[in-house]
Amino acid sequence: MHHFVSNNIAAACQAVQQGKVIAYPTEAVFGLGCDPANLEAVQRILTLKQRPAHKGLILIAADLQQLAPWLLPLEAALLQQILPTWPGAVTWLLPVRPEVSPLIRGEHDTLAVRVTAHPVCRELCQCLGHPLISTSANLNGQEPARNVTEILQQFDQQLGFVLDAPLGGQLQPTQIRDGRTGQVIRPG
Repeated sequence: MHHFVSNNIAAACQAVQQGKVIAYPTEAVFGLGCDPANLEAVQRILTLKQRPAHKGLILIAADLQQLAPWLLPLEAALLQQILPTWPGAVTWLLPVRPEVSPLIRGEHDTLAVRVTAHPVCRELCQCLGHPLISTSANLNGQEPARNVTEILQQFDQQLGFVLDAPLGGQLQPTQIRDGRTGQVIRPG
């Protein structure tokens, strides 16, 4: 087994702090992640996936406070809509602060964010003390990886760390909803 594959959350956390790109389990598929404040690492994810930057990326967090630096202040009505779904498998598009890099928000004035209920992701974000980029672990147009073997097939030595832990057991990636309209953009 490759030396950088393990179930050690502290080691995964350290890899993110060192500016590396990691693969880790999410609700349905493996994700690629990095520190969203490290734009070199964000660019590396886009390059690795061959993903166009204009689409934007998802941020996952352990709690709403971790997302506050990235989002405009949320109105009470919006919070009432969001909070019952979190922690959980719903990703919301919420108004993003204008200073957030287009590498992360794409060409949008919203940011896709989720307070995750997946125990591994939560622990990772708690360990980091900040959100984590979360985008499915696959080359653009390929099926997302659902196990370590598939990750190594697609990305081999290009990742800083692979966190080998169970997926959340969802069959589909998380539902994405527009915070302003409540509309479902991507079914879960």
